[in-house]
Amino acid sequence: MEKFVEVDHYCFHYCVTGRSTHPPILFLHGFLGDLREFDRVTDHFSDQFYCIAVDLPGHGKTQVKSDRYYTMAATAKGLIQLLKTLRVEQCFIIGYSMGGRLALYLTLNFPKYFLKTILESSSPGLRTEKERTQRMQRDRDLAHKLETEDFSDFLAQWYSQPLFATLQQHPDFEQMLEHRLQNNPLNLAKSLCYLSTGCQPPLWENLNHNTIPMLLLAGELDEKFIKINAEIAERSPFTECRRVDRCGHNIHLENTALFVHHIKQFFAQ
Repeated sequence: MEKFVEVDHYCFHYCVTGRSTHPPILFLHGFLGDLREFDRVTDHFSDQFYCIAVDLPGHGKTQVKSDRYYTMAATAKGLIQLLKTLRVEQCFIIGYSMGGRLALYLTLNFPKYFLKTILESSSPGLRTEKERTQRMQRDRDLAHKLETEDFSDFLAQWYSQPLFATLQQHPDFEQMLEHRLQNNPLNLAKSLCYLSTGCQPPLWENLNHNTIPMLLLAGELDEKFIKINAEIAERSPFTECRRVDRCGHNIHLENTALFVHHIKQFFAQ
């Protein structure tokens, strides 16, 4: 069931499946996604969990009252207010890529709201100022393309990155692209300018304070994030890493069954 709710500086578009009396899970999608990102996954959980998926700022139908509320810190506060509005005192949280970075920020800064955290193909941000400056410039260039070029061409270029090589071979890849076209490229550009890896607060130094059990998932073909996950686990207590067979960056689409298996196993521990 899709709904809208006004919270502080946002009008969040979200959907829920399952009974509100069941343990809640908050799902946070990646860049270019929306609240339907995890539909194949929530189908496996709605009989035991209360699944909450939300359009993040710049995506889907969520509305943001001012550009400054696209930042990670502001978005995190908005999501906490959303949970309070839904009367969710504690929940599990699952985030993919951009949504994973946001999920990690929430876990580290608002730990009392979260029972366990799962990060899929995500990172704590960039370590150095130089790296962040270079990434911000790259993201501004991409944002300009979103504002001025054909959106279909942008999507084709985005998913031609080596990161998505295995995803391109998936039988539902074209269907996914069609769904991505429902986003507004001008709003996506704002997300790139304010919520990208380059402009997010780096979280590496906060990892050793983690108190929430975390599971880090990376596809066996995604060497970059396998390495990042290992580095996170070295710094963060209560954290374990798992490689997921036969997939790259987008695990929940490329190998839904195994993704669901790992989630259920981790939540049951």
